[in-house]
Amino acid sequence: MTDGEIQAYLRDNGYPEHIVRGGRAGLVRQWREFVEQAERGYALGLEDYRNDLDLRAIIAMAGAEGDEVQGLDTRLRAVLTHTDVRVWESLAGDPFWDFGFPGNASGELLEELRAEGLAQ
Repeated sequence: MTDGEIQAYLRDNGYPEHIVRGGRAGLVRQWREFVEQAERGYALGLEDYRNDLDLRAIIAMAGAEGDEVQGLDTRLRAVLTHTDVRVWESLAGDPFWDFGFPGNASGELLEELRAEGLAQ
């Protein structure tokens, strides 16, 4: 999809205007920031983590995937553990990002994963 088509998809599907304005570049930037957070140690809670997984689903649905997204996906896969555990359902099917969580999870994220029986 072109940038204009991605923005139209986002607008037509009711995404907030700041997401629409950002288009493909904004989606990819946010995904990159999430992957970097996961690599460093995700400091937010499970709801925030799931919202970030929704971002990846939006990228897929909007047709905004490309080489950079694939590279970021590879980086995320490298930090995920317990990839047999589904932590969210952001998209139909079994997208890899809905399974597992960062191996360095701690604090609020780890506590909430444990509370939901998703981690020990």
